[in-house]
Formats: sequence, structure tokens, C-alpha cells
Amino acid sequence: MTVTDIQQDSSGSNGVSTQRRVLVVEDEPTIAESIAARLGAEGFKVAVAHDGPGAVDGFHTWQPDLVVLDVMLPGFDGLEVCRRIQAQRPVPVLMLTARDDETDLLVGLGVGADDYMTKPFSMRELAARVNVLLRRVERAQQAARTPALGSLRFGDLEIDHVQRRVRLGSGDVHLTPTEFDLLACLAAQPRAVLTREQLLAEVWDWTDASGTRTVDSHVKALRRKIGASWIRTVHGVGYALEAPLTQ
Repeated sequence: MTVTDIQQDSSGSNGVSTQRRVLVVEDEPTIAESIAARLGAEGFKVAVAHDGPGAVDGFHTWQPDLVVLDVMLPGFDGLEVCRRIQAQRPVPVLMLTARDDETDLLVGLGVGADDYMTKPFSMRELAARVNVLLRRVERAQQAARTPALGSLRFGDLEIDHVQRRVRLGSGDVHLTPTEFDLLACLAAQPRAVLTREQLLAEVWDWTDASGTRTVDSHVKALRRKIGASWIRTVHGVGYALEAPLTQ
């Protein structure tokens, strides 16, 4: 199944460029239409796919700037879609899941999703998160053009802001854009405890405290990649980068 381009030319009140493209992958027509209508009202060009193969084909031909991706799909599931599209080209992915299961969420983050929402959700929040993810891409592109940021090194952990690469020992660590931004945020104030609300505001540009579980899930995914000992949990408060005292 190929994607259906349902938003040809629109501009929203928030000034989002009509060139920003969002691919919505959802097999429930009512949900897909509601998401597409809201994002169209925000000024995005929107296309819809209803199964796994159609999503991968549509991603290749339509070249979206962001993908809203349901986990449960005909053909093959959203996790496999995410793996395949990220192998083609890194792109922000907002994953939708009907189950509030932490294991599923961590698997989704592990295959390259940047954020997730559990059904049912508000269209207002979904649109806000789409805008946040795209702003983060813009910030990352700007940071990559700013060599002054340089690199930070903590023991055998190196964070290269210019290339947006992380090295641990002699090997590279593959992080999603969100994981990199989260680690960079913690590294900017090593050993200082940052609250979940602070991290939401800095990394996600999101001020609604209801999203704090998103922070927890991304921290867990990040720990799986760099090792649990690097990030300290302060229960009831937040997280800190456990940088060595001598560098």
C-alpha cells in the first residue's frame, strides 16, 4: 500500500513551513484522519500509510521530515518499520502505542524512536510533541555548525557536540538524537542533579510535568548503551551524570 498525500498546501497559524512533511502510519482510519487533520491545521504537509510495507515504501518515496508511527500494524509492526526507515535515513519518530508497557517502550526507543505517546492521547499534545521534535532537529543542525561547542570528556566517555557522536573507550556508541541531547544536557552540569522537569524543558522543550515518565524511559534506554553507572538516580528528584572527579 502506498502513502496517501492528504495535505497538499496549507499553512498554520504557528508559521510552520509548508515544506515540513509528516508521515502518519496508523491502521485505524479514524485515528489516522484525526492526526492528519490536526497536523494539517498546524501547517504541515501530511501523508498517511496504513501498514508496515506501505510505511517503508512511502518513507522512501515521500521523504518526510518526521514520522508518527503506530506500533501495531498489518504486514509488519511499527518496530520493524522504525528499524528499516532509520537504516535508510535518520529521522525523528514519534511512536504511538496502545499498551502502557515499559518493556515495549524501551524496545521502541532502542530501535530509534525519539518519543512515544500512549493511546488515548490528546491531539493538542501530539501536535506539540511533533513541533518539539522538529525544533530539536533544527537545534542539532545549528549546534553542528558551531565548532565552539567542541567536545567534552569524562574519563573514557567523550561527547562530541560538533559531530554529535559519543565514544566510550575505543568504540562509538550509537545514540538517537534524543538520547544524545539528554546526555549532553546532563554533561553540561556534571554531578549536578537535574530534575525531571528541568530535563523535560531543556531536552524536550516541554513544560508539562505529566511527561516525566518519558524522561525515565529515555534514561533507561541511555543507560543500556553507555552503562548504568554513568547516570545516578536521585529518587524523587531526577538524574545526574556521574563524571569522574579527575579528568
